[in-house]
Amino acid sequence: MSVARRCFLVVLSAVSGMACDQGAVEPIIVEPPDWCAEAPVTTWNNFGQGFLVENCQPCHASTTVDRHDAPASVTFDTPDEVADHRARILINATGDEPEMPPAGGVSEEDRARLEAWLLCDF
Repeated sequence: MSVARRCFLVVLSAVSGMACDQGAVEPIIVEPPDWCAEAPVTTWNNFGQGFLVENCQPCHASTTVDRHDAPASVTFDTPDEVADHRARILINATGDEPEMPPAGGVSEEDRARLEAWLLCDF
């Protein structure tokens, strides 16, 4: 993972509250990376929902019976829930060494689209 990308994700994590236990934090607008201007338009409707249903919701849907130890509080049923967890999704499911989904199977192209959607569409 590049240093610039890691720094951006650390800032995004801090803004979303992942990196601190100080309760509510003031919302800060994080500008999307410059490359978003050149990225294909990727949205919940044309990519995100289908990607999540196929790759994430087997463990991260509110209706999933066997969550394979995924925390009950981490669900990706709606765009708002994804927005709440987007820093964590970016860290765990994109980059050079993605850890999610644990079984793998996601193409590099789809991981790049996931990253573009999470960084450019929200």
